[in-house]
Amino acid sequence: MRIELDINGAVRELEVEPRTTLLDCLRDQLALTGAHAGCEHGVCGACTVLFDGVAVRSCLMFAVQAQGSAVTTIEGVTPGPGELSVIQDTFCETHGMQCGYCTPAMVLVAHALLADNPEPTRAEIVDAISGNICRCTGYAQIVEAIALAAERMRGANRPKDARK
Repeated sequence: MRIELDINGAVRELEVEPRTTLLDCLRDQLALTGAHAGCEHGVCGACTVLFDGVAVRSCLMFAVQAQGSAVTTIEGVTPGPGELSVIQDTFCETHGMQCGYCTPAMVLVAHALLADNPEPTRAEIVDAISGNICRCTGYAQIVEAIALAAERMRGANRPKDARK
């Protein structure tokens, strides 16, 4: 089946079998390996991508379902080659990742959260990431990273003397 997918702002024309998951399409056909195959049952969240800005499990979707929608992977959140998004930077700064397996999904969940809620409470951050499993960090640094990113993103457009 021939489909067109808007992946990270670029339209890609692909030939897929109707049963191909979005995860398999991203990884195998587009070489976008930031979405990880974890449980492949939608439980762990390692395969999370943004689907029209909403965090979804790409292992639970067919690639054909993504036609007509914008899909953003971790590869698509950087401002430019060799640069990090504010959220990626705060994950590094706060040690919000260790092995890195869950990190792309956590970063994407954070992007979705902060796009809808620029000033989340700790409880809202915890709730937002609750569907993603991390076996290394104990989540404290991930929550800290997202809170720091929210703070920085809120102050990004204020003059330097107004930032505190």
